[in-house]
Amino acid sequence: MQVCLFLEATAGAESPLDACALMHAASDIAGLAQLIVHEPVSHQHGADTARDPATPSCMLQWYFDDLDALERALAPSGSVDRALRRAAFATLDESTFSQQVMAVRKLSPPEAMPMNGCEQRCTYMVAYEGPADDFDAWLTHYLRHHPPLMLQLPALRELEIYTRMDYCSGLPFARTNPMQRNKVVFDDARALADALASPVRDAMRRDFHALPPYSGATPHYPMRSIYGKFAGP
Repeated sequence: MQVCLFLEATAGAESPLDACALMHAASDIAGLAQLIVHEPVSHQHGADTARDPATPSCMLQWYFDDLDALERALAPSGSVDRALRRAAFATLDESTFSQQVMAVRKLSPPEAMPMNGCEQRCTYMVAYEGPADDFDAWLTHYLRHHPPLMLQLPALRELEIYTRMDYCSGLPFARTNPMQRNKVVFDDARALADALASPVRDAMRRDFHALPPYSGATPHYPMRSIYGKFAGP
């Protein structure tokens, strides 16, 4: 199972780094399988995809095939830190990003389409901050009932579900701890808006209200996603 480092930048500001420069700077990180840079969508295609003022100015996903490789890259002044500083527009400090490492569950939609090289898509990022009254019951219900509905979204290209894990990191950023995240990915913002307007979304809402009790916010962010692929050892 892959692991993913989430770095989430402050909302309401400009992106703190150059996405293309980051892709170049990260190209030699040992073990890095994929890097995705998410930025807020620039156009609105419906009420559900309108930009929320709380949307991060950028969100980074760093995929590694195992936790050992990721933790080596996260060492103080390590390869992730160096790549970020090479691509940053200004000095990075503890408030620039928040960080979290999560386990990745990948599901294959009927209309899945692999990425070829550096491309762009539109992603709907979701986080369940929690906590749940009974996390095991909550996650069991979610994994059993919600993904089968999500997989029915029209023109869905990717579906991933993330659960939190403990990790060592030398990055200077504050840690966040949502109990779970997920993302659905489409070719563009119009396809995302069409999917959110489909009858499948109504079924997802009904299941959402059937989840075991939990608290905390559930932010949803539509993002423009820039992909880079790396052949890490």
